[in-house]
Amino acid sequence: MKKVRAYYESFFIFAPPKINFINSLSDSKAISLPGSFNIAAKLQDYGQLMKLRLASLVVFSAVMGFVIGSTGHFEWQQLWLLVLGGFLVTASSNAFNQVIEKDFDKLMDRTSQRPLPAGRMSMGEALVAATLMGIVGVAILWFYMNPLSGILGALSLVLYTLLYTPLKRVTPFAVFVGAIPGAMPPLLGWVAARNEIGFEALLLYTIQFIWQFPHFWSIAWILDDDYKKAGFKMMPSPGGRDHSSAFQTMVYSICLIPMALMPYMFHLGGVMSMIVLIICGFIFTVPSFRLYKDLSMESARKVMFSSFIYLPVVQIVLMLDKIL
Repeated sequence: MKKVRAYYESFFIFAPPKINFINSLSDSKAISLPGSFNIAAKLQDYGQLMKLRLASLVVFSAVMGFVIGSTGHFEWQQLWLLVLGGFLVTASSNAFNQVIEKDFDKLMDRTSQRPLPAGRMSMGEALVAATLMGIVGVAILWFYMNPLSGILGALSLVLYTLLYTPLKRVTPFAVFVGAIPGAMPPLLGWVAARNEIGFEALLLYTIQFIWQFPHFWSIAWILDDDYKKAGFKMMPSPGGRDHSSAFQTMVYSICLIPMALMPYMFHLGGVMSMIVLIICGFIFTVPSFRLYKDLSMESARKVMFSSFIYLPVVQIVLMLDKIL
């Protein structure tokens, strides 16, 4: 279970990250100010509030979309401004999420030691930080990229905070709602590069949108017991770990195989990238099929690990196809 949690916290979009370089500070001699203020501990708390590793993964997808949209020709200053703006918007969304779910986080093992439920940070401090990060992030995207980028960033922030977060305890449909802003990073990157939403950008968006369902549901399968403590309805079926949930996971995985043809058909990628995407689709689908057959934790873990590999490989391949 500890291994699963470690992987989960490193990659899952709703999980609190553990920041290694900050942990190393806290393990060494702490940097303190008068009044017993521990800088290393405070940095670690803010890392958890922002979900630093998750934010980094989101920024990675945005960067891939930016480079693909730029066809390899771009200004580094623009790229770094996109990184900063995208990171702040994502960090703001994660912080607002934890503010709203503070009392529910207390009930789950994996979230009970976050700074808000553990009492290491006040609600006021978290709200101020989330608000400032959101405003600055959207402003960077709006003024230094283009207004359309700012709109997409603000839309992602609102959907994640005001729709997805409260819906998690109401309906499994929340995962669908969360997938809308969750697939936004490559689209945002493309728009930052071109100031338009083209068909190719929507194709990048669709791939990440479909990918999220087997990714989230495989992790929800493993952590379903913890979710139930807070009343979160993350599995697609009311029966939880049943054939219905496994079937839906398998169907979305299978959909990624024909999606592999689309970049080639619409000139977003070449023959080699199409072949790689098809292979990745099959690698993702095989453990999903096994999950449907045996409903086991081991199969769910394999789906989860496959999802960690699929998205970055697909995005890197499409990016290399544009710049090489």
